[in-house]
Amino acid sequence: MKRSLTALTSGYRRQAPGEPRAVGYLYILPALVLYAVFLLYPFGQSVWLSFVHWDGLTVATPAGFDNYRDLFSDPTLRAPFAHALVLLVFYSALPVAIGLLLAAVMSQVRVRGMTFFRTVLFLPQVLALIVVGVAWRAILAPDGLLNDTLRAVGLGRLARPWLGDYTWALPAVGVVGTWVGTGLCMILFLAGAQRIPRELYEAARMDGAGAVREFLTITLPGLRPQIAVALTLTIIAGLRNFDLIYITTSGGPGNSTSVPAYEVYHRAFETNQVGSAAAVGVALTALIFVLTVTVSRLVEGRRA
Repeated sequence: MKRSLTALTSGYRRQAPGEPRAVGYLYILPALVLYAVFLLYPFGQSVWLSFVHWDGLTVATPAGFDNYRDLFSDPTLRAPFAHALVLLVFYSALPVAIGLLLAAVMSQVRVRGMTFFRTVLFLPQVLALIVVGVAWRAILAPDGLLNDTLRAVGLGRLARPWLGDYTWALPAVGVVGTWVGTGLCMILFLAGAQRIPRELYEAARMDGAGAVREFLTITLPGLRPQIAVALTLTIIAGLRNFDLIYITTSGGPGNSTSVPAYEVYHRAFETNQVGSAAAVGVALTALIFVLTVTVSRLVEGRRA
């Protein structure tokens, strides 16, 4: 009797707690269905379209890998990806760096009005990108606020049509991206900094560590999960950027500010090259996936 009771108890303990696994899959089945219908199926359609020549009206014809070969051989298709990688400096690297600096200062310094300052920095995340684009288009216009300010302080020689200049149009759009993304990064890092034990900073100060050493040895390692999240979100936002480009420059002047997301719209709806547009979209999806997985492995993977 004792032996059978022991066997029954051990068998009971080997079972996972809660509902059986099959029941667990039933709980997530509605979400999986919606995910498949609204994401996986459209993506599969895009992959299929990337292997055909189609203008959206007539019968599609097989294209093989021609649309993907054009991504490497056609300069007008390579340029948007190059522009997107340049914009990642403004959309991801700079917001993360500035957000880290602001979070480090705000978490250590207590001054009046800090809540208002944080709200102002986070405000761009609340505004629709269409509104942001319209506002900055007015600011960067030849007769806009920026040029008027430069002329007022005696720097009129620096005034230029920022969004119409082949050299400065892309950095100008990038600055807007930096302004939008900095507040999100700062809030993420401030939340992470509050979880770092104060005792670590007190011990570092007792050992004679300065502000820079505290940041490098305590704050930066403690914010590693938040840095991974911030990099992932800003990289995705930078590579998916369409609203700001469409509102501010429409890919111009020429194609100096064209990015993959805008190129998908341009080819699919303006030049009727649906197959080529689908190939650009699939390539953009693959690039986002590779970069985000790489960032996750490099930043979060080191915790182990």
